[in-house]
Amino acid sequence: MTEDRPVDGDTLFYVYTVIEASATDALPDMPPPLGGGGLRLVSAGRHAAVVEAVDALHFEEEPLRGHLEDLEWLSAVARAHHGVVAAVGGATTTVPMRLATVCRGEEGVRRLLAGAEERIAAALVRLAGAQEWGVKLYAGPPPAAPAAGGGTEGGGPAPGASGGRDYLRRRLKDRDVREASRTRAARTARDLHRELSRHAAAAVLHPPQDRRLSRAEGLHVLNAAYLVPAAGREAFLDAVPPPDALDAGLRLEVTGPWVPYSFTAGADEEAGAAL
Repeated sequence: MTEDRPVDGDTLFYVYTVIEASATDALPDMPPPLGGGGLRLVSAGRHAAVVEAVDALHFEEEPLRGHLEDLEWLSAVARAHHGVVAAVGGATTTVPMRLATVCRGEEGVRRLLAGAEERIAAALVRLAGAQEWGVKLYAGPPPAAPAAGGGTEGGGPAPGASGGRDYLRRRLKDRDVREASRTRAARTARDLHRELSRHAAAAVLHPPQDRRLSRAEGLHVLNAAYLVPAAGREAFLDAVPPPDALDAGLRLEVTGPWVPYSFTAGADEEAGAAL
């Protein structure tokens, strides 16, 4: 562990997560995650931030804005961020900061902690003894309807009025099948979320994930996170339906347990103006 020490006020610090100031043993011993100055604690009052001094070439406001459009760079930072938060969260209750939260100098970190002191304290109480589980539900495309007689090899209408009518009927039928499939998937998602929420202390619905990041196939109909007390873990997982209980074309993905990223709302709202 590295103790607080005077540092140039222009040094940029990447802020990973926040813990109780007394939980100093939770600082992980690991190589510099972002290739900076290594992990250390900066304290203010009841809380301490796990930070790393980082290169202004990449984390100053202007270059950072550009990097946030680079998915490869962003993914690497996200992996480093999650690695630190997971390591700290394995040792004590922690409140993760938003990805790419950067402060100028130790005083900037302390201002961040002081400005969010009550929100951080409330989050630490709320998250104690609980884990986050993620649940995603995908709906694949319905099976293609067999081609009716009269169609051409390319799927377009056959010559003549009869062929044109048959083609339009097939198109309308395919549209109805797709809409019915989406309606069933939405109903399943709604019912599943209601049931899982009964076994959680809190639940959050996220927007569908960018396919460039998830690389998942199918329509994303549920992207939810659940805050589950450790003692209720088995009951929560038992409430997740097995694959053979789902309608054809639906695919369920359960991940966790995670540090409760999704349930720190308000604790890091000062972070956007941290620099």
